[in-house]
Amino acid sequence: MARRVEPARGRAAAGPGGTAPDRAVTAFRCAAASLDRTESLVGTASTVRAFLLVEAPGAWGVDAVAGARLPDDVRAHLRWLGRDHGVRVLLIRDHVRRRPSTVRVFAAYVGARGPFVETAELPSLDAVRHLRVEGLAAGERPGLTPYEGQLFLVCTHGRHDACCAEQGRPLARALHAVAPEATWEVSHVGGDRFAPNVVVLPTGLYYGRLDPADAAAFVDTHRSGRLSLPHLRGRCAFPFRVQAAEAFLREHTGDTSLAAPRVLRAVRDGDLTRVAFELAGEPWDVVVRTDHVAPQQLTCRAANPSGALAHTLEHVGRWTAPDQL
Repeated sequence: MARRVEPARGRAAAGPGGTAPDRAVTAFRCAAASLDRTESLVGTASTVRAFLLVEAPGAWGVDAVAGARLPDDVRAHLRWLGRDHGVRVLLIRDHVRRRPSTVRVFAAYVGARGPFVETAELPSLDAVRHLRVEGLAAGERPGLTPYEGQLFLVCTHGRHDACCAEQGRPLARALHAVAPEATWEVSHVGGDRFAPNVVVLPTGLYYGRLDPADAAAFVDTHRSGRLSLPHLRGRCAFPFRVQAAEAFLREHTGDTSLAAPRVLRAVRDGDLTRVAFELAGEPWDVVVRTDHVAPQQLTCRAANPSGALAHTLEHVGRWTAPDQL
């Protein structure tokens, strides 16, 4: 049973008089192409255990950290965190593009040891180098102020991909209108072709193709302790195939609780992955088939086609062999 895919929408606007815009304006758009080929969102979230969000309200280059106005030693430190300690560094900015006197940072862990977000306001970017976040990917708390709410991070990184700006900024505006204290624009999160993309912390849930008109309902859904299935890409703490298995299980059961199901076992055999979950105290058995899709142009800036994965549901049911777990 394949997951339902949303119908195509979001075409480029016509030019004056209803004619197609100039070729330079109507360059390839990966989000529209993804919709045209009815590409599923399931199992496409980046795989991440820990995030460090650093406020940088200025312009971002194609590579945000390399191209932002950061001190050289801070830039080197952030690269080191990503390379050696598994911390995904994202730059953030307030949607109204304020110029703060301090630097807001968030440290988030989304893994199995219990997700959390901590925050601080630093006197300068240089102070980022003194944060104790090397153990964040292992679930170690850095000792900042606990952040009890949810964060809605909208990718608007237009220098990385045009779709992220064109699709992301209207959504950021709509989310900011209903949750201004929790909404941040964020640099590249992965999956440009699913724009607009949103990451929700501390759950680590990735969403794609959200309509700005649905912003209030999306926030309300999350604040009531539920996830939004129609736009779910996956839970980034899980591998792609397990992300897909969770999405299929959620659709089968109708359980939309935010907390991650417990993964009891995951076994891959060729194209098939069998995952045993515990969800709401019940054991479930999910089998997912993963196929390699023919190479496509997956981003607006891509010079060459790339392959992708597509997941379909083979089986879902109650686990009846607990001795095998």
